[in-house]
Amino acid sequence: MSWEDAWQPVIDAVGRDFGEGEVIEGADAVDASALRRFLEPLELDCPLHHDADVAREHGYSGVVAPFSSYFTFVAPPVWRPGGPSAFVSDERNALPEGIAARRFATGLEPPCSGYFAADFELELFEPVVLGDRLSRTGLRLVKCTPKETSVGRGAFMTWEWEVRNQRSELVACFRNTMYLYNPG
Repeated sequence: MSWEDAWQPVIDAVGRDFGEGEVIEGADAVDASALRRFLEPLELDCPLHHDADVAREHGYSGVVAPFSSYFTFVAPPVWRPGGPSAFVSDERNALPEGIAARRFATGLEPPCSGYFAADFELELFEPVVLGDRLSRTGLRLVKCTPKETSVGRGAFMTWEWEVRNQRSELVACFRNTMYLYNPG
């Protein structure tokens, strides 16, 4: 069997939701301190993101989080107080374990020792404002394309999931492409 053929079970699973109904809540609600820290290095001075009066004048219920911050607020914690260590290996370039660090994989792919994000898209539906608490649901495999690249042999896998606020309103749909590979 060729290395490309080893990816056929994943290709056959395209369209399947691997989320199994799990709701993954972001580590924290959108708060002013985190939003300020997100905006500072960007020097993003749009008043919608820091002035509640301006945001309300433009029809929003409060200060609006920039869409580029949504992933920050939907990410679960890498580690929780009292929980096990996220870093379980002393190996060079070891990655953390756990839900926050869980790579996007089906369990059907051939063994891979490396991965990285190759693309990220989001479709926006509702604004996220201060105080919102985001969660994500679903983990649908949209595409799997085996490819040999300069870093090794593997496959580009595109995933899609929904982001909702505490009122269960759909605020965004995320699409993320990961490259899972073996260095070559």
